[in-house]
Amino acid sequence: MKKLVLHIPHSSATIPKLEGYIVSQSILDSEILKLTDWYTADLFQNSMDKDVIAPFSRIFCDVERFSEDEKEVMSKFGMGALYTSLDNGEEMREVTTELRKIILDEYYWIHHNKLEKAVDDCLTDQNKCLIVDCHSFPNIPLERTLDKKPNRPDINIGTDSFHTPKPIVDISEKFFLDKGYSVGIDWPYTGSMVPTKQYKKDKRVSSILIEINRRLYLEEGSNNKSNGYSQIKLAIQEYLELLRSVC
Repeated sequence: MKKLVLHIPHSSATIPKLEGYIVSQSILDSEILKLTDWYTADLFQNSMDKDVIAPFSRIFCDVERFSEDEKEVMSKFGMGALYTSLDNGEEMREVTTELRKIILDEYYWIHHNKLEKAVDDCLTDQNKCLIVDCHSFPNIPLERTLDKKPNRPDINIGTDSFHTPKPIVDISEKFFLDKGYSVGIDWPYTGSMVPTKQYKKDKRVSSILIEINRRLYLEEGSNNKSNGYSQIKLAIQEYLELLRSVC
């Protein structure tokens, strides 16, 4: 029986369809380097938990954004479910109504259906489910980031007012502080993923966002693993074991 559901949405660098992109491959590669949550699949994955991993880049389809642009705050920056702009604001992709439907149907909703099934299976087995939303973030804020405050923490714990129990937040904060990491609560990012089926409806579904500052495990300005990689991976796996023991 899988104890936790690990949602890993931004670890891939793959763009399955180049239709619509109007920038060069080198520009795409630069954007992928900047926006990918490098190695989060490896950092969080384990045999004890169910993982749901998006196999495509967020700059192709961001499964953590609302499918409808009118509901998604980042859509005004060209970074809704289907990114049309680079982080610097320049146009990256032209998305027709037809292309949007294809990508949502063949990628976005398939991923969401997998997450929903994983949560349903967890509820069937345990009558409760804890989703860990697994991310990393750049030490220097992106140009389109809403919160640009400097001196970002090592670990960000993101919460949802309905789905994140305070005891889980407290346990998580204490764990990382005891390990010597600085911790932000809903800083620099807030919220945590829950399938639409259960969102704001089913208290049996809990969710917590864990984001790792990339300065802890990557060489600056690259996706090369630094000497700190093994240490943060060990800490993350110990943290997941803690969650299994208390949840």
